[in-house]
Amino acid sequence: MTITALRNFSEIVTMKGAYIKDGRNITPEDLSIIYNASIIVDEKEILWVGEDCTFPEEHKSISSQSYHGKTLTPGLVDCHTHLVFGGDRSHEYSMRLNGADYQEIASSGGGILATMKATNESSKEKLLEVSKERVNNIIARGVKTLEIKSGYGLNFEQELELSQLIGELKEYFSGQITICNTFLAAHAVPKEFNSSHHYMQQVVIPLLKELAPKKIIDAVDIFHEDGFFDSEDVTQLFELAQGLNIDCKSHADEFKDNQGAALAVKFKALSCDHLLCTSQNGIDLLAKSDTVATLLPGTGFFLGKPQANARAFLDAGVKVAIASDYNPGSCHCDNVLLMAAMAAPTYKMNIGELWCAITLNAAHALGLKERGAIIPGLTPSFTMFDAKSCDLITYHWGKI
Repeated sequence: MTITALRNFSEIVTMKGAYIKDGRNITPEDLSIIYNASIIVDEKEILWVGEDCTFPEEHKSISSQSYHGKTLTPGLVDCHTHLVFGGDRSHEYSMRLNGADYQEIASSGGGILATMKATNESSKEKLLEVSKERVNNIIARGVKTLEIKSGYGLNFEQELELSQLIGELKEYFSGQITICNTFLAAHAVPKEFNSSHHYMQQVVIPLLKELAPKKIIDAVDIFHEDGFFDSEDVTQLFELAQGLNIDCKSHADEFKDNQGAALAVKFKALSCDHLLCTSQNGIDLLAKSDTVATLLPGTGFFLGKPQANARAFLDAGVKVAIASDYNPGSCHCDNVLLMAAMAAPTYKMNIGELWCAITLNAAHALGLKERGAIIPGLTPSFTMFDAKSCDLITYHWGKI
């Protein structure tokens, strides 16, 4: 086992206080910054972190490098992306700016089903090529853990191929970035199916049963909204997933409060995401649970829609994460640090809440409890910034 020392950082943002609080009710002090700091790691865990003047005597002979003037944070986590897709929907963005609503865009052939068509018309080789480019761009933005959802195939064969493709990305980028593979065949209902229940029975449920033994998917997700999938669909999917020992996530309460957060909590989901319309009851249930509320500010910015009431979640003691929601139609931005820095003033977040949302809580939204903080015993996942303080990082909005 190789032991490595990284020494003389201007700051190491450990997030120890946030870790002790389980990501709830975070204050600026919970960043737990160590100044003039050093760290000792091996391939599997953090062995020591502290002020360089207290560097352990028994490790002073190991190879080390000085990082004066740089800041080390827990590795950034983007816990909600739809990265694998064909084509683009740039014309829709212009239509929105020109005043078109969702119905007009859908009637002109746009929306999720437009991406389904472009994705299904792309070869696997082309999808893999463009997906690798996208992952490389995200790595360059400092992200160390990335969730990728399927969901633009929307038939048995294509959704199977997309889940396998994400599995290939996971292997290809092993050692550079940790990729979590989320099964989102329940993303929309193609026109050839007469109901969401019909689509669930013909595609989603049998495909999950086929994929589960392959051990390539890490979680299931479902778009729980009117016109997409209802509580019966969610219950059916989550009960099957739990029986297969697969974690659950959901898109919930985006267009209206349909008790999506409450249902996610009932099934001990890792996270429920969007939450623009969640009721106080849903917020209270989240606060008593381990389910992370993942907010997606980029979608509101991109679509010109209202933002989630982040303060209500934070003040109630909910674990709150922020993710990019990188996708072709409602947020074509892959920079989670930029999203968080832009959203924090609107969300009325303090600096500790901001960093917790894209490190510790975002890792927990993927079930990765061993990362998100720089504490002995946890996984050594870090992002290094060419900045003398973490204040400069968020001040520069998305610049690594």
